[in-house]
Amino acid sequence: MNYTTTLLTLAGVLLISIASPGPNFVIVTSTAIASRRAGVATGLGLAAASGCWAFIAIVGLSVIVTHISWIQTGLRLAGATYLIWLGVKMIRTARRPLQALDERITSDWGAAKKGYLVSMTNPKAVAFYGSVLALMVPAHAPAWVDMAVVGLAIAISCGWYCGMALLASHPAIRRMLVRRKAVLDTTAGLLLVAIGGRMLATR
Repeated sequence: MNYTTTLLTLAGVLLISIASPGPNFVIVTSTAIASRRAGVATGLGLAAASGCWAFIAIVGLSVIVTHISWIQTGLRLAGATYLIWLGVKMIRTARRPLQALDERITSDWGAAKKGYLVSMTNPKAVAFYGSVLALMVPAHAPAWVDMAVVGLAIAISCGWYCGMALLASHPAIRRMLVRRKAVLDTTAGLLLVAIGGRMLATR
């Protein structure tokens, strides 16, 4: 079997899935506007979560996650609550000067944990890694293929989200975004609350 073709196909699917807009994108860019280091750390947390989900899918735990309803429900409720909390927090601080917020930025480790938690409770990640990726990886593939899949998930996620963090924190782009901070933060906060609310409403 040509595993190289499988891995290239999987890499393309992973990139499309990771690049699609969602809570991960909102979190990494909004954090990067306030602090480049924190934005990159958030991207690394998101990448770590991608690696965890890929590993879970490969070892077969995705079957448990996707087929046992109370686990799905627990992840959905936890993710929804966390997103709503983050959204409300963004809305409340939308009109505060960025300098005041810079002093309250959490440590790099805190930013990474935030990114990790958002991705690990993201229903899109559950659906993708629990079904699409699990089906695309051959059941009896050699160990190096499994390791390559986890590595691809981490590398693609890290490249995309850290790249978005660096882009959002670029001086020229940052100045433009800072001028529109109140509108952008309020919009992003409302988006997170809406996503969380939709997750709560989903049965």
